[in-house]
Amino acid sequence: MEDIKFHHTLPIQLRFNDVDKFGHVNNTVYFTYYDLGKTEYFASVYPGVDWEKDGMVVVHIEANFISQITAASNVAIQTAVVEIGNKSLTIVQQVIDTKTQEVKCLAKSIMVAFDLEAHDSKEIPEDWKEAICAFERRDLRR
Repeated sequence: MEDIKFHHTLPIQLRFNDVDKFGHVNNTVYFTYYDLGKTEYFASVYPGVDWEKDGMVVVHIEANFISQITAASNVAIQTAVVEIGNKSLTIVQQVIDTKTQEVKCLAKSIMVAFDLEAHDSKEIPEDWKEAICAFERRDLRR
């Protein structure tokens, strides 16, 4: 992870119901934060996508919880695409404390391009690949 440069950061507002009876953000809530990060990432990188027809769906996600987030924490989600295939791409994300830059959680997702009208996977369009590579400032195509 140390060689990954994150060019997309989304501050997250913690909600009252994110915190469980143990006083920290429940582990299931992190995945909603990661979803927000992915949504904003794609909206920033390629705003021309018609999300009524085209989509990106998560087919695998894994997370490593490193340090707890409490109700008083200030956090952000950092997102980067690290590899692009024909139909899928790999995204890494981390939750950071915005004051200390401490990494609270790391996640890796595999996402597949999806035709919402045909209900089937599809190849990632070349213009999407080009926009992502330009945003990430390197060629990520396998």
